[in-house]
Amino acid sequence: MANPRIPYLMSSERPRLAAPAQGGIIVHVVVNVEHWPFDRPMPRTIITPPHGKASLPDVPNFSWVDYGMRCGLPRMIEALRSRGVAASTSLNASVIDAYPGAAAAMHEAGWEFIGHGVHQKSIQDSQDEAATIREALDRIEAFTGSRPRGWLSPGLRESDDTPELLRQAGVDHVFDWVVDDLPAWLTTRQGPLLSVPYNLELNDSIIYAIEKHASGEFLRRLERTLEIFARESLTEPRVLALGLHPHLMGVPHRFGDFERMLDTLLRTPGVCFMTGSQIADWYTAQVPPPA
Repeated sequence: MANPRIPYLMSSERPRLAAPAQGGIIVHVVVNVEHWPFDRPMPRTIITPPHGKASLPDVPNFSWVDYGMRCGLPRMIEALRSRGVAASTSLNASVIDAYPGAAAAMHEAGWEFIGHGVHQKSIQDSQDEAATIREALDRIEAFTGSRPRGWLSPGLRESDDTPELLRQAGVDHVFDWVVDDLPAWLTTRQGPLLSVPYNLELNDSIIYAIEKHASGEFLRRLERTLEIFARESLTEPRVLALGLHPHLMGVPHRFGDFERMLDTLLRTPGVCFMTGSQIADWYTAQVPPPA
């Protein structure tokens, strides 16, 4: 198979699904909340070091993200709360200790917590991946009282064994496989694991930190996507995931676009907001896991 985990199937060949009663464009707002340790190299940079020689501490690049945790995240929480929009946080578990106020605010806002490793570090670099997954889930469960059902790997990077280890740890859906506009069952040696859509094209990290587009690009892409999904969702539901980061979408020159994105979605016919677990339950009710 071209894809060793998810058998190939054109979207036009998929069995028809009944849309949720609220609408056929299912929006999942995912705010990635990360801890970039001060004493380690930064996972991504906004400013390169002089002469290309990296050094620690990396104050400017650490501060870039720290600003998002201090100023960007409160803006985003309030924008979502004031509009009654359900959201999820893809959370490095160490955020609970490094940024306790942020973790408490998201929990109080009713956000769903998705496992996202312990620190913002590829799970491929873990010496004991199973232990890292367990630690991340255990720490979130101890804080929220609920064990996360979903997982989004830092950087969407997996090892050959990640799906099996997630299944063993009790995770029932994962966001790493950005291959479809609808969920799909992923094959593991431990049994089926549900792949729930995430997004690389509607993702502020890609748009602004990697591709370095002007501030309005995310809003423009969302509007273009809605044009197509409005047509396609007349016959088949679509999941529209938004990948967001407080240090990117929460800065003042982009935050107005974030508010306009939410307002555009709220006034678009057929749009409903769901968390990852709600999407997983909606899909599983119609397409149970294969034997």
